Amino acid sequence: MILVTGGAGYIGSHVVLSLREMGYEVVVLDDLSRGHEDLIFSPNFVECDIRDREAVDKAFTRFPVEAVLHFAARSLVGESMREPEAYYDVNVNGTLSLLSVMRDRGVNALVFSSSAAVYGEPKRTPISEEDELRPTNVYGETKLFIESMLRRYHEAYGLNSVSLRYFNAAGADPEGRSGEDHDPETHLIPLVLDVALGRRKEITIFGTDYPTPDGSCIRDYIHVTDLASAHVLALKSLTQGEARCSAYNLGNGMGYSVKEVIDVARRVTGKTIPASAGPRRPGDPAVLVASSDRAQKNLGWQRAHPGLEEIVATAWEWHRRRFSR
Repeated sequence: MILVTGGAGYIGSHVVLSLREMGYEVVVLDDLSRGHEDLIFSPNFVECDIRDREAVDKAFTRFPVEAVLHFAARSLVGESMREPEAYYDVNVNGTLSLLSVMRDRGVNALVFSSSAAVYGEPKRTPISEEDELRPTNVYGETKLFIESMLRRYHEAYGLNSVSLRYFNAAGADPEGRSGEDHDPETHLIPLVLDVALGRRKEITIFGTDYPTPDGSCIRDYIHVTDLASAHVLALKSLTQGEARCSAYNLGNGMGYSVKEVIDVARRVTGKTIPASAGPRRPGDPAVLVASSDRAQKNLGWQRAHPGLEEIVATAWEWHRRRFSR
């Protein structure tokens, strides 16, 4: 059985769907502080805080866990700069609690939800796994520290792990079963779609003076269903018995600016979507675009939904059903 922490969240719920479609038995562990009960796609559910070692251990007693996919974390860049202690506590201490239980229980396979934030402000694009790791915000620092923890656990205790460094997860399940629903919402595409639905008056472009062609940040948007398929492949690679502690970028390989995303959303929705300029957000790099060549070569990963228009279209279908009044 596969334990998915944070499995009631945006990415975790999509991964649970993919795992079950591939025939895996899944148990979801989530404290529902930011996840949703209606996005739990497994009959096996444990509600607990990842920092509660005793509660996590009880989940391993209740279910025959063979491997773990770890998503439970705080993940807001701006919030991490205002509340660093909370991010070190949940992300780092929570992961330590999980790893301690896994070690005691003899579970030695973990797929970790890392982030492109570990790279900070890149010196070149696209970013490869060999590039310098210099996060510019607390969120990225916690992800990088956890990757270091996994390496040490591999060396000392034989824990095998794959860290997947996502770029901008976006879109929604093509069948409409899951999608983004954050509170607060900070991701660009759902914020833009909120404007299209009339839930917000306008979208704010944070920074129009970056060294990019149109002055707005450039990001690599990867469909959440493609992310989910990469997790299944990473899990398979770990359960095939090969000892490893590795990291892979997951992205589209193409960058789109904030202004380009807004323009695509206007075409998809047929709405005007007013936009205004705002100041830069602390810790936001100008450009983040991934090279995913290693994941394609070593995991056999292929993107099924690479186009920005398709990403926005699936998000729009979900958004309309979820939030229309």
